[in-house]
Amino acid sequence: MAKRRSRNAAAQKKNLWTELKPGPQNYTPLSPITFLPRAAEIYPDRVAVIHGDRRYTNAQFYERSRRLASALAKRGVKRGDVVSAMLPNTPPMLEAHYGVPALGAVLNTINTRLDADTVAYILEHGQAKVLLADRVFSAVIGPALAKLKKKPLVVDIDDPLYTGPGQRHGAIEYEAFLRAGDARFEFMLPRAETDPIALNYTSGTTGRPKGVVYHHRGTYLEAVGNVLAWGMPAHPVYLWTVPLFHCNGWGFGWSVTAMGGTHVCLRAVDPAVIYPMLVEHGVTHMGGAPTVLTILSQAPEEQKRRFAQKVNVMTGGSPPPAKVIRAMEELGFQVLHIYGMTELLGPSTFCAPQDAWNALPLEARAQEMARQGVRYQVVEAQIVGDPKSCKPLPKDGMSMGEILIRGNTVMLGYLKDPKSTRETFHGGWMHTGDLAVWHPSNYVEIKDRKKDIIISGGENISSVEVEIALYRHPATALAAVVARPDDKWGETPCAFVQLKPGANVSEAEMIEHCRSSLARYKVPKKVVFGELPTTATGKIQKYVLRERAKSL
Repeated sequence: MAKRRSRNAAAQKKNLWTELKPGPQNYTPLSPITFLPRAAEIYPDRVAVIHGDRRYTNAQFYERSRRLASALAKRGVKRGDVVSAMLPNTPPMLEAHYGVPALGAVLNTINTRLDADTVAYILEHGQAKVLLADRVFSAVIGPALAKLKKKPLVVDIDDPLYTGPGQRHGAIEYEAFLRAGDARFEFMLPRAETDPIALNYTSGTTGRPKGVVYHHRGTYLEAVGNVLAWGMPAHPVYLWTVPLFHCNGWGFGWSVTAMGGTHVCLRAVDPAVIYPMLVEHGVTHMGGAPTVLTILSQAPEEQKRRFAQKVNVMTGGSPPPAKVIRAMEELGFQVLHIYGMTELLGPSTFCAPQDAWNALPLEARAQEMARQGVRYQVVEAQIVGDPKSCKPLPKDGMSMGEILIRGNTVMLGYLKDPKSTRETFHGGWMHTGDLAVWHPSNYVEIKDRKKDIIISGGENISSVEVEIALYRHPATALAAVVARPDDKWGETPCAFVQLKPGANVSEAEMIEHCRSSLARYKVPKKVVFGELPTTATGKIQKYVLRERAKSL
């Protein structure tokens, strides 16, 4: 009898939770597209999108996105199909971030600086069924389409703010395409949270670019993570200085709408246009690579405007120099340094400010702010570890390892490339390829990319450390350091420096300047002056400079 009671008790304990199952009343797949219907429901008349003289309310933004989804469906686009977009930061690009996934399709935003051959490869590799194309890129789109055996349906965007050259390549213009759609189309949630929502291609600096696949759950949490990390309040006014093609605008196309905010569109980064926008629209948030900050801080005085509100700026790509932080603060900007990559769906780490930093001198404060920092609230784990064993290294600020990340905001993998996916996910971690140290405060600090470390006479030299020294020179606008082949040392640092307008510095003077703060073996042996090549997101193209260094 005692044994029977024991078995019954065990059975009751085992089945304690079985009757509680998820259903439509307490479970729906997470997807960032749900933010727009909510904004339209609660703030229907608030301005959601500003583009020149045009204003779209949340209700209109929602209606246009629904029409887009419906029009695509009428043209045969189904769940899992790819819709590509080669667009600047304009209303159609924002609408595509909701309208395309609203029918279960996958949005592929294409880097607008790519050549025709690479664009053709992306369209073919991703098997795009539709291409949304702005007329400004027709010189690339035309030759790209000519290379394809199976061409996508092309929908042309003829933006009234663009009056330059360019032709249409499709049979229908975007506004007419929308009119063919049904404004009552119901947004479709994904069947599973891990269904793909976006396809983004890496820069392709070596070989063909890889197709990075995002999922609904990850992008939802990335959008929420942006809000939490930045402390973004209700109704932010976000100026689109970050390209929406880059990691889907770091996820802010969804974050801003989640907070009932306003998107201020911008076709190109131009301080003469940006400063008046900050004043006219009361911009509260914006982002960009450190080069964008440099452009704004070094703009001619006649282009600058004073604005009453504090403008929060999120920057990533490389640590912003102390003098840039000082200049931005003096102009009324508040800088937040973040770290992320395409494979991480955008920002993943941020330099969370500490109260104690406020009492520090600018140089010391800038040093703290330049660290990549701590993981987003939505990131499960981040370590600086051994890239082979994936074991964490000491938090001593000296032991260099690879930044390894895991969690919901990591990509699904690379499209049609299982080998690269396995390598990147070795050991159950996302391998970033970034070398860093881990401080006792838990803040990580990137020292270099694996491929950017310079090994000179057996000694490792951080290109970032040398670049920081170059930025300390008052004449430096932009700086990059790469390895240059050397018969004696194997490699030596080669510096490329873009000077401020009107500045004049000799190679010998710049080398002597570096000697004042660097060990002798770290000092550049060669300094080349001139304009530095950058990507559409403002990152310096080091692979171009490596090739130049080989011929010096």
